[in-house]
Amino acid sequence: MKTLHKYLVGQVLATLLLTVSVFAFVVLLLNVLRDVLPLLFGGHIGFWLLLKAIGLLIPFACIYALPMGFITATLLVFGRFSADQELTAARAGGISLLSLVWPVLLLSLLCCGLSAWFNMEIGPSARVAFVNLKSSLLADMANAEIPEGRFLRDFPGYIFYTEKNDDGNLQNILIYRLQDKTNIDTTIHAVSGHMSRDRASDQLAVDLVDVHSVGISPNGRNNITTLPTWSVNLSPNAITNRVTKPKIHDMTFVQLQAELQNLGNMKLPAAGTNSTAELRGMLKQMQQQKDDSVESVLVTMHFQIAFAFACFSFALIGIPLGIRVHRRETNIGILMALILVVVYYAFIMLGQSLSARPEFFPHLILWVPNFVFQAVGAVLLWRANRGV
Repeated sequence: MKTLHKYLVGQVLATLLLTVSVFAFVVLLLNVLRDVLPLLFGGHIGFWLLLKAIGLLIPFACIYALPMGFITATLLVFGRFSADQELTAARAGGISLLSLVWPVLLLSLLCCGLSAWFNMEIGPSARVAFVNLKSSLLADMANAEIPEGRFLRDFPGYIFYTEKNDDGNLQNILIYRLQDKTNIDTTIHAVSGHMSRDRASDQLAVDLVDVHSVGISPNGRNNITTLPTWSVNLSPNAITNRVTKPKIHDMTFVQLQAELQNLGNMKLPAAGTNSTAELRGMLKQMQQQKDDSVESVLVTMHFQIAFAFACFSFALIGIPLGIRVHRRETNIGILMALILVVVYYAFIMLGQSLSARPEFFPHLILWVPNFVFQAVGAVLLWRANRGV
């Protein structure tokens, strides 16, 4: 029995190393072609910086390569194991399928732990380091300092938000002036704006267009002011640590928890009894954007956790499917693995695409493929164990 366990685990590990290497190379190649080669051909980086950039992309590539490699490895190994009549021989010796494959399932759980480490810490950190490296090489600091779709608390006394940032051209801008660390006394909304950096004074200048300012007076009344244009200058003390602030989908799990807590502590002004319809609409939009940001953080957090269980889900469904296919050909196993990966990722993409629709609970959709694959895999494994 121990010999069979060592044989199966050894076969799965050897195939896993090969398949993960192949898939990691494919993912890495796509990112290199998109992000690194333009810098190389543009003369922005040399050979050693090229190697550094590729090294920073490898952990990010492993996030996706490890689950894809595991499903491929289980399909190939157990397809050959069944086609070569080794499974039949084991059953003839009185060994059940479940007692045969439990070390492989244990290996998949260990890979889940490794995948969680990559998803929640190593991958995002390496990705952020690569983005910062790319930003510094392109001397595009101003654009990197104002990420889109995030509430920024880096400016003392202010919270800054922009829905879009296209090379310094901003859309749907919100600026909250803080009375203290949590309470907001003035909100400023602008349809669009342009951001530029004054390197002589080391300041960021934001020119706002179509501005609506809502202030709360001491008596509790909301005062609204409309301006065609308005300029904001951000002091150099406010931007000293901006590059270390990643986008939401590039944050580690700990950073996401802190971001979620900051959003929860943000208190938006309430509409007064004498508020106009326009003011109530603006306040409703601000609350909606805050809710969207909270949901975006939740989606990223649940993705990092749920995707870590993909290896176990793929193992449960890959073992019985490999046995049922009963084929030694590598191309058949790879084709089945790609089909299963596409089905799994379809749910992931659906949940991420609905991150701006909190009413659909997109962070819970990310768990659906795990539940489906594990349920179907458990049934197929039970039937295969009975020889059905």
